[in-house]
Amino acid sequence: MSLQGYEATQVVVEGPRQTEYRLFATITRALMDAAKNTESKTALVAAVDWNRRLWSTLQFDLADDDNGLPDDLKARLTSVAIWVDKHSSLVMRGEGNVDSLIDVNRTIMEGLV
Repeated sequence: MSLQGYEATQVVVEGPRQTEYRLFATITRALMDAAKNTESKTALVAAVDWNRRLWSTLQFDLADDDNGLPDDLKARLTSVAIWVDKHSSLVMRGEGNVDSLIDVNRTIMEGLV
């Protein structure tokens, strides 16, 4: 490869907040797309499950002693994670609105910027 090829290559380093933001954005987009596609319950269930797994992982991380967030913030985020789990079940049964999950994710994304 020529020197110009190497110079044209840009290395992008992503920090933890940017990674979290990107993941929330990707999952939130999947939720939004699934909400628009009313013909496919499978897409909605898959997106809601993906979102639930993200929040489950966050809840697990928040409980870790090595998590450096303030205790008050960890408690509030854990409460949100519990709510997401319960509301996800309602959405999958057709008893809840996916827009609430989207709103929560967007709020978290705003805090990560």
